[in-house]
Amino acid sequence: MVLDKELAELIFPDVHDTIEDLEKRYPKRNLAQGCEVTRFAPSPTGFLHTGSLFTSLICHKVAKDSNGVFYVRLEDTDTKREIQGSGEELLKQLHLFGIDPSEGYLGNSQKGEYGPYIQSERAYIYKVVIKHLLEEGKAYPCFCSQEELDDIRAKQEKAKIIPGYYGPFAKYRYLTNDERKERILRGDPYVIRFKSSGNHVRKIKVSDLVHGNFEIAENDMDIVIFKSDGLPTYHFAHVCDDHFMRTTTVIRGEEWIASLPIHIELFKALGWEAPKYAHLPVIMKIGENGNKRKLSKRLDNEAAVSYFLKDGYPSEALIMYLMTIANSNFEEWIFEHHFEHMEDFHFSFDKMSLEGALFDMGKLNFFSKEILSKKNKYEIKDMAISYAKEYNPNLLSLINRDEDYFMEIMNIEREKENPRKDYEKLGGLDEAISFFYSDLYDASIKENPLSFNERFSKDDIKEVLTSIKDNLSLEQDEQSWFNNMKEIGEKLGYAPNGKMYKQNPESYKGSVSDVAEMIRISLTTRRNSPNLYYVMKVLKKEECDRRFNSVISNL
Repeated sequence: MVLDKELAELIFPDVHDTIEDLEKRYPKRNLAQGCEVTRFAPSPTGFLHTGSLFTSLICHKVAKDSNGVFYVRLEDTDTKREIQGSGEELLKQLHLFGIDPSEGYLGNSQKGEYGPYIQSERAYIYKVVIKHLLEEGKAYPCFCSQEELDDIRAKQEKAKIIPGYYGPFAKYRYLTNDERKERILRGDPYVIRFKSSGNHVRKIKVSDLVHGNFEIAENDMDIVIFKSDGLPTYHFAHVCDDHFMRTTTVIRGEEWIASLPIHIELFKALGWEAPKYAHLPVIMKIGENGNKRKLSKRLDNEAAVSYFLKDGYPSEALIMYLMTIANSNFEEWIFEHHFEHMEDFHFSFDKMSLEGALFDMGKLNFFSKEILSKKNKYEIKDMAISYAKEYNPNLLSLINRDEDYFMEIMNIEREKENPRKDYEKLGGLDEAISFFYSDLYDASIKENPLSFNERFSKDDIKEVLTSIKDNLSLEQDEQSWFNNMKEIGEKLGYAPNGKMYKQNPESYKGSVSDVAEMIRISLTTRRNSPNLYYVMKVLKKEECDRRFNSVISNL
């Protein structure tokens, strides 16, 4: 009769190490009590998902706040879905958001004593552990073909029972070791399955840092732990890795709660202490039918972090917004701290909502405006250049014309206690400031004639623009300039303020705001722009006069 150890040796004749050897090779970390070891474990199968950024943000924050370790592990065992180079790209994007690992997979290299940090390079470690499970009779080779699996599922669906490979449906669980040996020597293809001792009728008590204590059905599935291609499945590999990398807290999306019984049973079967678990709420969106749904890679631009980068949102803004989802008290805290030093905020799982948060572009835009407004002209120039080099050659071309002039444009009402918030992102900035450049202004006028308020005749507009051109001086402070503009307007029949015009509309042509609008449209081609006084100061009188003359002659 073939013993379990003989079968294990037949399957893994080249594996000579034991679990005890691995325990010595990867000892418990020498960290102070309370230090957390967390990990971000992406698969190299595509872009960085906004939900993954959210998870990595929490992982990084928990480790940093506790003076612990945050590492990155690349889970590349799904070779069919792997996209070449996506692992390196994920790390680059994390870096842009200030999320850098203490150790682990770093893209072009690996750092740390608990590696390799790429799962495909850890095959021997998994084989050691699987051989141990085979020796103890807690795993077995399964020869079930795809056709047999399909037949099992069809019978289960017809009987309306839980689908899967378990109990009486786990047909190859009940082979003798002699039969298994015979089939292996015959060359029959096989995988290795974990032999579950659970029963889905029974419940286990689990504790979650976000969801608290609750009960969930035991696992009774004989899951595949080792595939025919020589690589482990996710469920098994992550249990081994989290143990030997000494992860203290596994932080992941709540969609993994359903798999928790599998992972707990694997830890128990191996005699290992399971880490703490924190299952984060998913980020939601209102679908076309009006119902909430998870952000979708296929349907939603916001699902990809690259969308925000390409659109020119400051990375701080997205992180700040995600922190409002992470902790309910963060928003009040960041307001009190004037949108600065968010690294000092103490994250707590207790302050995390159990419900999935709706992604709020309006709130993201708000944070983005706040952050951009706090940058000085040199910082905003450097940010714009960095962004433009990657995503916006037109903007880069404008900046390269004259960096000082670009900074002068961006500095309008910037260096003050309450800076103006004209820009919510760097995307579209080239269009927003195009009117400051004479050739672009002229091209815009030629393509799209100016549209003034229809209440005023062409003669009214000509009269205002001529008088402003001849009498409004830029060699004075803003308040004096505004008073000067009001005086000019009053002489032409415009009320000095909106209140007076509303009280006696028949006594005036309009108000000073109408005068300002005529000036603004003439100089910028639009009804909304940065502070008009500073726009004129940046353009300078000669260019303002040129534009006034051009508009007057074409009315």
